[in-house]
Amino acid sequence: MPDPSAPLLEVRDLVTAFDTDAGQVRAVDGVSFVVHKGKTLGIVGESGCGKSVTALSINRLLPKPMGKILGGQVLFEGQDLTQLSPEQMLKVRGARIGMIFQEPMTALNPLHRIGRQLSEIFLLHKTKDPREALAMSVEMLRLVGIPSPEIRVSEYPHQLSGGMRQRVVIAIALACKPALVIADEPTTALDVTIQAQILELMKNLQREMGMSIVLITHDLGVIAEVCDEVVVMYAGRIAERGPVLEIFENPKHPYTRGLLQSIPRLDSPRKVKLNTIEGMVPGLLDLPTGCRFQNRCPHRNARCAEVQPTVESVGDHHDVACHRWRELSPLEVRS
Repeated sequence: MPDPSAPLLEVRDLVTAFDTDAGQVRAVDGVSFVVHKGKTLGIVGESGCGKSVTALSINRLLPKPMGKILGGQVLFEGQDLTQLSPEQMLKVRGARIGMIFQEPMTALNPLHRIGRQLSEIFLLHKTKDPREALAMSVEMLRLVGIPSPEIRVSEYPHQLSGGMRQRVVIAIALACKPALVIADEPTTALDVTIQAQILELMKNLQREMGMSIVLITHDLGVIAEVCDEVVVMYAGRIAERGPVLEIFENPKHPYTRGLLQSIPRLDSPRKVKLNTIEGMVPGLLDLPTGCRFQNRCPHRNARCAEVQPTVESVGDHHDVACHRWRELSPLEVRS
């Protein structure tokens, strides 16, 4: 009998690489985290840090033949997804793990009606009757708050607004009531009011369906609003991970601290310059020997340039990969 307290998803030392003309690059290099049942884990970091590649690796959707998982495990409901055959993975993807992609206009096929695209997942996993699949599609559109779903199933993606297209993408991801949903920047292309509606929709559906969520974003405000735990990634590796409240109130890694200090504040004087993290993320083909954040870190020393830090425990479920975290003074993070 499975252990009810066991994590739904456990990623262990995941290594994902891409073959390029200039050589092989490790886009994800030794990443580990867990996702508990009914909880939301946020993965945050700058563009190119490995967030989306981590999501694609979990779902075995890496572009072939360039992308490949070189090592590690992805344990989902007790089985290692990296060891499944393509046929076995097809039964997991969509049915037990749903995926919400970043840009709804590219996630949906512009040549097919909404009803056909939503029906496909029901026909693959639930029924062989097209009429039943269409009826289930109408109910799914109603569940995600799309008005007049009986009419919308006959429309094409370009006939819907950006917010409604994203609701369709969410409906496709949740059609089979998966145990886990991976949402890759689900609100990036939407305006602020629609972003809030989509996040509220996801929270409500999570409560109703009891699913777990991995939310990938560059927005710390979204992390604070909807996540229970957070993983901060930098240049393919984990910089810090832990409960959201702990990370926001007691950040240890200089990169996490820099991200939090870069958030604009409503109570700041108008002419105060925003804090920034100086420098650029190193290229994956030209990574430094030691800490990958060293060229941008105000606290670096000689050891940082020579030895790559390992992830170590700071406290209860709070981990950081930094040589100097014990020496840093507490960061004042205003709410």
